[in-house]
Amino acid sequence: MFLLSSAVGQAIPHLLERAPPAPSSCCPRLPCPIYHYSRHDHAPCPALHPPARGAGGGRKLPTCAEHDLENYSMYCVSCRSPVCYQCLEDGRHGKHDVKALGAVWKQHKAQLSQALNGVSDKAKEAKEFLVQLKNLLQQIQENGLDYEACLVAQCDALVDALTRQKAKLLTKVTKEREHKLKVVWDQINHCTLKLRQSTGLMEYCLEVIKENDPSGFLQISDALIKRVQVSQEQWVKGALEPKVSAEFDLTLDSEPLLQAIHQLDFIQMKCRVPPVPLLQLEKCCTRNNSVTLAWRMPPLSHNPVEGYILELDDGDGGQFREVYVGKETLCTIDGLHFNSTYNARVKAFNSSGVGPYSKTVILQTSDVAWFTFDPSSAHRDIVLSNDNQTATCSSYDDRVVLGTAAFSKGVHYWELHVDRYDNHPDPAFGIARINVVKDMMLGKDDKAWAMYVDNNRSWFMHCNSHTNRTEGGVSKGATVGVLLDLNKHNLTFYINGQQQGPPAFENVEGVFMPALSLNRNVQKTQAFPAIFNNRFSIAAYL
Repeated sequence: MFLLSSAVGQAIPHLLERAPPAPSSCCPRLPCPIYHYSRHDHAPCPALHPPARGAGGGRKLPTCAEHDLENYSMYCVSCRSPVCYQCLEDGRHGKHDVKALGAVWKQHKAQLSQALNGVSDKAKEAKEFLVQLKNLLQQIQENGLDYEACLVAQCDALVDALTRQKAKLLTKVTKEREHKLKVVWDQINHCTLKLRQSTGLMEYCLEVIKENDPSGFLQISDALIKRVQVSQEQWVKGALEPKVSAEFDLTLDSEPLLQAIHQLDFIQMKCRVPPVPLLQLEKCCTRNNSVTLAWRMPPLSHNPVEGYILELDDGDGGQFREVYVGKETLCTIDGLHFNSTYNARVKAFNSSGVGPYSKTVILQTSDVAWFTFDPSSAHRDIVLSNDNQTATCSSYDDRVVLGTAAFSKGVHYWELHVDRYDNHPDPAFGIARINVVKDMMLGKDDKAWAMYVDNNRSWFMHCNSHTNRTEGGVSKGATVGVLLDLNKHNLTFYINGQQQGPPAFENVEGVFMPALSLNRNVQKTQAFPAIFNNRFSIAAYL
């Protein structure tokens, strides 16, 4: 009702402000302003005037204006007015579309309700839009103040830099002036001294010339002549010329700076650093010792983003380090510590700089590692089945397959079950780096540490070096266990629950993955290759 009255009041304010006309003979009540001014003054508005009630409180049905004893019962769609039965009998609406008054009434009410719902939805959207515009006003005000402060700070910084440079240039001018003055004063003092000496010599020689004693004159004349010649030689060419000029050979090239000042514009402020990325916590997860993080930029962000920087701590509350730089908004980090709590954060960057960090998300890696064979890193001749828990090989050569987990600290033990074993092949069990060579037996390169075994004995192998031959082999149904102790940094093997030889390798450090190499039976009569099943994986931390 509020929306209806509000809409009517806004649509026709000039009608509501007018005084309503006086009651007419055909409508004892005050006529509707809308009906009165839009149609005529001789009939009441049946659509907006509710029917009167009788003396007993019951509803009094409206009667036809032309047939006083007849109630309205039908509605002429063509004339858009209610009619009575007698009007239909007169034939004036014979060719018109006439419907039951109640049905048309309900239909129009439904249409009005539907229209009101639409207006209500638009009003709600308009209200939200007004809130958005008011927030935009506040943001514009705040950003305008920020821009002004930034502009003042930048201009002040330019003025400060120019002032400092001005002081440096004035210092150079002062030094040049003092140097010129010193040179000139030195030349004045030197010339004054020489002039005094020459003047004294001249006065003495003139006195000697006045003497009338030839013998006395000749005794000193040679020495005087030499002294006068020496004195004359002191005034060589250039001795009576200034060593410096009054002009300063310093020209300040200010044209590039003036041009840069004239070209200074707000283009440098059109692109700002990106805003804070939003971590999508519903997509952030952990699996074994891997964590996956996802993020996005906030809506209505107009600053361009060229890439993101993802940082992760060491799982022990240490310093953050960069683990990913790129344009993707989803990243998985493998090879982390088990049973560790990692803190992660991300920031965006563009040509203007690096934006602020996101909120920090805390991720807990698994305390127990459940893994299978990894089809993505396995050699193409490796065939995996049973949900990647069973590995077979279709080649006559040894091929390597790795597990999906990676270990870097703690104590880890897992077992592999020999399902089929014919004609004494030499499978190898152990650990490897992610970049191990996969087209030869495990342990032949420097990226793997393994025990290979036949039906009678076993050997340890690393870098193609065979050591510690030990009696006892495998057969169908045997179980091979691998114990990786990264606390003590050693690797030990077991066959059917019994330790196979001494600890195989010492000083193993880094990130390792469970590994296995196997090959197909070389005898043509054998139809099945060797099969190994990953029974289970247990990780315990001591």
